[in-house]
Amino acid sequence: MKVLLLCYLFLSVTAHAAKSRFEEILKGDDVVWGMDFLPDGRLLYSERGGKLFALDLATKKRVEIKGLPKVYAMGQGGLLDVRVHPQHKTNRLVFFSYAEPVGEDESTTAVMRAELVGQELKNGKKIFEGAAANDNDIHYGSRIVFGDKGDLFVTMGDRDEREKAQDLSRHQGKILHLKEDGTAASDNPFIGREGARTEIWSLGHRSPQGLDRHPVTGDLWEVEMGPRGGDELNFIKRGANYGWPLATYGREYWGPRIGQETRAGTVLPVAHWVPSISPSAAHFYTGDKYPGWKHHLFLATMSGNHLRRLQLEGERVTQQEVLLEDLEYRWRCLRTGPDGFLYLGTDEGRIGRLVLE
Repeated sequence: MKVLLLCYLFLSVTAHAAKSRFEEILKGDDVVWGMDFLPDGRLLYSERGGKLFALDLATKKRVEIKGLPKVYAMGQGGLLDVRVHPQHKTNRLVFFSYAEPVGEDESTTAVMRAELVGQELKNGKKIFEGAAANDNDIHYGSRIVFGDKGDLFVTMGDRDEREKAQDLSRHQGKILHLKEDGTAASDNPFIGREGARTEIWSLGHRSPQGLDRHPVTGDLWEVEMGPRGGDELNFIKRGANYGWPLATYGREYWGPRIGQETRAGTVLPVAHWVPSISPSAAHFYTGDKYPGWKHHLFLATMSGNHLRRLQLEGERVTQQEVLLEDLEYRWRCLRTGPDGFLYLGTDEGRIGRLVLE
């Protein structure tokens, strides 16, 4: 049994199998939280402090995009994810999530869409506001992923009110499924249930900062941070309960267990990490610059200080590889560029691309 276990670990986790480096393009002063590419090849990226930029990768020049709403830039809050609509060439739409200030000292997760006209956002419309606001400044979630039927998925963390992740009357600790105007998608599982928020797609999430759809199957995958250990990779199913805080491999920061590792009625993660690696983004690579890696799932990690490559077969992880660990950066976001390279952003304000040698 010990021999078999050692073999499994050897096959499933490979450290530094590929020689890689980070080719830096820009160094800013703030956390690079989200990024996406415009049809003309420019990189649109958000800084958590509340600014949005378009970066020309060839000239390395950036322009600030005006017209953003006021954001709550405290703690983990601020301007968060940004996504360019798949039909941006015709509708010019950009979607972004942010921590929205409510009253004097509260905030919630919000999503806005607007048209990008030149260097300004116009006709902005807030399409979603999480219920309900509180005065905690952590666990906003906020990753945005487009579906293929004029819909989008948005994550919202538990906002440090862990019991709300199991409460269907609240948006905290959920993955939400919306139409592009912010109303609930018609196939959502809790429509018609008394007291339930109709936007909810899945529940039982703690701090879900990574979300992407498989480019071939369309399946939805999510990563979230546990407390002390218990980071999770989840295969997201309609109406499923992913356990937090009833079922988790994590512990309180001071030591004791929070819940059970497994619990009836909840879905086990496909993979989990103890100690924590703090996955902050998940992205299926779609380029052709790295032989054999197309459609592999990449994770940007913060406390882990590395880029992690996952090879999947169905709903199983068959291999993991650690990249760029020597730099000790807090990796925050990533996206495949039109040139086929994987682009990354960090908490230190760096933007660059992964290069194999």
